[in-house]
Amino acid sequence: MADNKYLMYKGKPLVRMNNTIYYGDFKDEYVIMLDIKEYAKKGDIEIPSKVSIQLEKTDFTLRSKDRIIKKAEKNNLYEAIDISSVWLERALLKK
Repeated sequence: MADNKYLMYKGKPLVRMNNTIYYGDFKDEYVIMLDIKEYAKKGDIEIPSKVSIQLEKTDFTLRSKDRIIKKAEKNNLYEAIDISSVWLERALLKK
């Protein structure tokens, strides 16, 4: 089994930078961008309570707004990643 330097979810990498998480491989035609907008305090920790989701093309020759295929907002990270995996899987199958 090969070591992977990224956290994986359903065979695709999850990469976080500050409040943004990218889900998917930039070598593919599409990726998901999860942007954490708000946090809620649960005991001693803060958990995401508002997450923006965007299915985007990885074609960087397109303008930023033209790369966005679909977007939504969820109230927690679990729901956001769950719907993201479905969107990404369907988009990659349409090729």
